[in-house]
Amino acid sequence: MSGNSLKDTVTDGLYGLGWATVKKLPEPVAKALGRKVADTAWKRRGKSVLRLESNLARVVPDASPERLRELSQAGMRSYMRYWMESFRLPTWSKERAAASFDPKGVHHLKDALASEHGVVLALPHMGNWDLAGVWVTRALGVPFTTVAERLKPESLFDRFVAYRESLGMEVLPHTGGSAFGTLARRLRAGGLVCLVADRDLSSSGVEVSFFGEPARMPAGPAILAQQTGALLLPVTLWYDDSDVMRGQIHPPLEVPESGTRAEKTSSMTQALADVFAGGIADHPEDWHMLQRLWLADLEERREDGTA
Repeated sequence: MSGNSLKDTVTDGLYGLGWATVKKLPEPVAKALGRKVADTAWKRRGKSVLRLESNLARVVPDASPERLRELSQAGMRSYMRYWMESFRLPTWSKERAAASFDPKGVHHLKDALASEHGVVLALPHMGNWDLAGVWVTRALGVPFTTVAERLKPESLFDRFVAYRESLGMEVLPHTGGSAFGTLARRLRAGGLVCLVADRDLSSSGVEVSFFGEPARMPAGPAILAQQTGALLLPVTLWYDDSDVMRGQIHPPLEVPESGTRAEKTSSMTQALADVFAGGIADHPEDWHMLQRLWLADLEERREDGTA
């Protein structure tokens, strides 16, 4: 077995163990485990933790090194809360799912769904987007379609697809070229599409100014809204000290009346980035961005070959 194959097997096995074991633990034990794992990872100061701190330094530019370390520790705890909740979500009742998320601005979503134009919900990597999705399917009773990044090994990707489908979501692979067409058909039929949209996974991303520096974000949400007439609603999520996740469903972003499709896409994606930035600035510890995002960091990676 090659090194990569062994790594893939171990990775898949660890995730499988999480789904099989964590959901059976008493809730206080699962919470304590998540906190311990988060603190252990934070103390080791690995690449992901250092990248999180580097990203947070742009979000909170006036933060001292001590403050950044506090934020990154809180960020790792928030990230592990996401995983502990996600491992346990399939066992939650409809009532538990409905009570575990308290979003503001729900009328924006309900009004958009009632319009029958189709709705695109766009979120950054904040809080627990899977929990928000369960709230949509179980509390509102509205099915939706989403896209998942193809993970390695393939068996791990299959686990994520099966997991999210068990929560009432239709899941399309990010690669393969057919996802966009399927999303457009769902929207033209008046359906709901939910997309995590603060990190571009392709070469077709739109350049935006994000916390004052260039970054790329996916063009998909804006293009889908233009081509199908769907309403594009940004959503931001965060945790507080309670067991309930908080959120804000923002008003729909307008499609510009003039300009080329590229110009309209650029304008809408920048507007989306601005809403995301506001939510992230308010709750930086709940932004789970442990990868490179800004163009300067991506260029640095290409130059030195680092991760």
